Amino acid sequence: MITDPGVFLLLVLAGVGAGLTGSIAGLASLVSYPALLAAGLPPVTANITNTVAMLGTTAGGAAGARPELAGQRRSIVPLCVITTVGGACGGLVLLLTPSGAFTAIVPWLIGGASVVLMAGPRLRRLAEGAEHRGLSPATAVAAFFIGIYGGYFGAAAGVLMLALLVSVWNQPLARTNAAKNLVTGSANLLAAIIFAVTGKVDWPAALAVCLGSLGGAWLGSTLVRHLPATPLRIGIGIAGLGLAAVLAFS
Repeated sequence: MITDPGVFLLLVLAGVGAGLTGSIAGLASLVSYPALLAAGLPPVTANITNTVAMLGTTAGGAAGARPELAGQRRSIVPLCVITTVGGACGGLVLLLTPSGAFTAIVPWLIGGASVVLMAGPRLRRLAEGAEHRGLSPATAVAAFFIGIYGGYFGAAAGVLMLALLVSVWNQPLARTNAAKNLVTGSANLLAAIIFAVTGKVDWPAALAVCLGSLGGAWLGSTLVRHLPATPLRIGIGIAGLGLAAVLAFS
């Protein structure tokens, strides 16, 4: 249990960084999870605490991206339902299986998603008009598995979801990114509730990261609308490849 005020403040700052990177690039856990480990939390406790804390990123991202979310309810709500169920399944998998069961496949998931993200416009042209046909079965299945991954581990789940949405939706990246933040946040919701009742959450640490991520995500969602889409998409893809390499090496 975190009791040192200095550590609490550092976790708030880490939360700001997590919210900022999460709302822009879907890489919030790249900042928050190592910070929780550095604060002395065991890996599984840090993962569980991080899942609860990342609800702040969802709330802050939604508040900062209200203009981009306007008119997307019909597309976003079904995806949120799917990823919420997936996230609950992922949370149960984390609690019921040995820690590290997915570690072998995680780098491949993140690396593949990063490549898909950078190739997004070309893939979207192949699926031209998909966004007008409603939620396809393939997109629903992919979103469900991303939800499972988000509830289980979560690092770069936003990159996975952004890669999926960019490949099937023909709209500005800022709007797709705003939708991604809500959809991946939904994957955390039931998982966070499940973790909350297990008693394994370090609540002071979760509160610190959550408070910071709330402000960081709001700022990040505001910045996205002013950033050029293509360099941003490529930058996120390169960062995702870097994370995949680091996880594969470790």
